[in-house]
Amino acid sequence: MKTVGYAAHSADAELVPYHFERRDLRSNDVAIEILYCGVCHSDLHTVNGDWGPQPYPLVPGHEIVGVVQSVGPDVKNYKVGDRVAVGCMVDSCLECDQCHHHEEQFCRNGMTPTYGAPDRQTGEITQGGYSKHIVVREEFVLSIPDNMDISKAAPILCAGITTFSPLRTWNVTKGTRVGVIGLGGLGHMAVKLAVAMGAEVTAISRSKNKEKEAIEMGAKGILASGDADAMAAAASSFDVIIDTVPVKHDVSMYASLLDIDGTIVIVGQVGPLDELMSIPFVMGRRRVAGSLIGGIKETQEVLDFCAEHNVYPDCEMIKMDEINSAFERLAQGDMAHRFVIDMSSLAAE
Repeated sequence: MKTVGYAAHSADAELVPYHFERRDLRSNDVAIEILYCGVCHSDLHTVNGDWGPQPYPLVPGHEIVGVVQSVGPDVKNYKVGDRVAVGCMVDSCLECDQCHHHEEQFCRNGMTPTYGAPDRQTGEITQGGYSKHIVVREEFVLSIPDNMDISKAAPILCAGITTFSPLRTWNVTKGTRVGVIGLGGLGHMAVKLAVAMGAEVTAISRSKNKEKEAIEMGAKGILASGDADAMAAAASSFDVIIDTVPVKHDVSMYASLLDIDGTIVIVGQVGPLDELMSIPFVMGRRRVAGSLIGGIKETQEVLDFCAEHNVYPDCEMIKMDEINSAFERLAQGDMAHRFVIDMSSLAAE
């Protein structure tokens, strides 16, 4: 299938139009016309080579929403015209213990990311959602609930599941005291999801500049991490803290905010952190943990949860040819919303 997208051809190059071929449908494949694709901070890191050398040319995008265009003969759950989605992975072995536990992101044989990785059968490099079409095996396609606003759904496929999964894993429910460090793309979704679960939520930020926005999302307010007195007064006041900071930082400074047996979950930074001070962790049996997206079953759960509770990311719609300026804005700071590309703006030449 011939298609067109926007690709990076090197770490220091802008994204430009790129014509390429999607694979012919295998028996269990679903071909999707992409309507919207979210822009994730990890797209920027990947194309810049921040996480290592990349197989350019590279089409980013792993927050994909569209409609089924055609299906292979063995596809059972989707038909032409269905509203569907694709997230951060498009394949795994489906045979190991983790795959059997519906945690394909931890596949013992390595899951296949939506872009920038070899296809498990052919070895050709997967290409992402900044394009008009994608072909994905049925097991990694998700259903968009009928009552969901399809134009706002895309960031749920990464920002949503990345924060939903640890909230579920650490049993956040009515009355759980949750802190969310950072109010960017991940952080604002963590606040909204935790509030919808009934938690008592506080945003944690360097200052109170975004307090109005945090309260509008359902948080009690902002705890200013730059205010030593406020931080001291908040000691032992959280059960779970979701840390969405996407750069190297000091996790230890937040440890005393946790109650006994509390957990800080790292979902933002992929890479080094400042040296850890063990004292507050040892003295309170507190933990630092990490979490990576979620499995396909759980990703379907977050889509259904968001539809049921009317939880949506704050989105700014852009045209495909505005992607480079969007990347520039992403690089400048921690934005409190997500860019979503309207793929109708990309001509299918």
